[in-house]
Amino acid sequence: MLTTCRSSLFRIDRVLAFTSRCLKSKQEGFSIMNYRGNAAMDGSKKEKMVWRPISTHSSSVFVVAEAEAQCSKSSGVSEEGNERASAGKHSVSLEVGASLMKFIRGKEGTTQMKIEEEMGVKIIFPSSRNEDHIIIEGGSVDCVTKASERIATVINEVVKSPSLDYSHFVSLPLAIHPELVGKLFNFQNSILGNYGVSGDQQVDETTSVAVDLKANSETRQVNVDIRSIPLVSYPPKAIEARSSTLFDLGIEKSIFIKPSTFHLTVLMLKLWNKDRINAARDVLKSISPSVMDALDNRPLFIRLKGLDCMRGSLAKARVLYIPVEEIGDEGRLLRACKVITDAFVKAGLVLEKDANQSLKLHATVMNARHRKRKDKRKKMDTFDAREIHKQFGNEDWGEYLIQEAHLSQRFVFDQSGYYRCCGSIPFPGEHRD
Repeated sequence: MLTTCRSSLFRIDRVLAFTSRCLKSKQEGFSIMNYRGNAAMDGSKKEKMVWRPISTHSSSVFVVAEAEAQCSKSSGVSEEGNERASAGKHSVSLEVGASLMKFIRGKEGTTQMKIEEEMGVKIIFPSSRNEDHIIIEGGSVDCVTKASERIATVINEVVKSPSLDYSHFVSLPLAIHPELVGKLFNFQNSILGNYGVSGDQQVDETTSVAVDLKANSETRQVNVDIRSIPLVSYPPKAIEARSSTLFDLGIEKSIFIKPSTFHLTVLMLKLWNKDRINAARDVLKSISPSVMDALDNRPLFIRLKGLDCMRGSLAKARVLYIPVEEIGDEGRLLRACKVITDAFVKAGLVLEKDANQSLKLHATVMNARHRKRKDKRKKMDTFDAREIHKQFGNEDWGEYLIQEAHLSQRFVFDQSGYYRCCGSIPFPGEHRD
């Protein structure tokens, strides 16, 4: 005899419409719309809520839930992907992103405990750091929904704040040029080597490599070629010895940019889960023809010349960079970068403050933010760059072809030493078929 049962499948499609543009719109509540279900259902009830972010044009949280009545031949059989809930219990699975888990927990678990106590729910975190989902269990749909709303509010605030660091960026790789990488290694050696630093602080001259990254037009994969760099091609310059030590000047190896990661940054992004990463990859691929048009389908060369300080003074520098000049000064590079930026803004993947910033292309060589401090009580966020600028302020680093744009992942590197490529589009080459 067939036993007929009614089950509700709650599917939350596309939660978190905080575009990461984070527009200053009025905060809306996390609500379930078009709810069609019986809250007093028995133990055969099965629920699963899937939480996915969407982009577009609002920072408020928006949830769409759909209840579907299903019948099966036996109460012991459920549709694939559904969860069985015991009598009086409801649960929801939320995709929030691994990088946001710590904010939901809060310091020493305070945020998690507060939500659990106030909403009468239990928040279950995944055992693996690579998992993107959490589970909320509660005695009713209402308490589970309110807990979800609270978590969405926490995430929305975190995404807008500096607490959540940028995870990805659109880069124009420069480490593909061996000659340039060799010059950067010698730049570091000429500074670190002339102040009597210890052996473990020296730049290793035997491990210098350059990265040849070429996108295969058919497979859209990046082919890597690692080659040795002859350092003798660029004699290091000596900086005048002073009584000051490297420590006094705030100069150490960790604040130098690794030559194998040398690049220009077009746009910084916060992509905290797989959906947003996939969306960013799709956006980049979709605008390839428009980028080519902006470049007039002609090769683009840049000149790197001199050294400059990003805000502040040379005596108390935070960032030292090489200025970038477009050969021909036609504005094609900035036009191409604008096409890229506008597309990501339109897709809702850019924070408002970043979307409103004017682009100043530069190639960073030293950044005090990267400093590795053994004693964290001693904060030194600047360095004295006066002597460095005196020697390299007018340096001609050479002319180089921009070959492609990458969606790069920060803090993760491929076998070549460059940032992991999540997607790429080619720029016009020197010789095109």
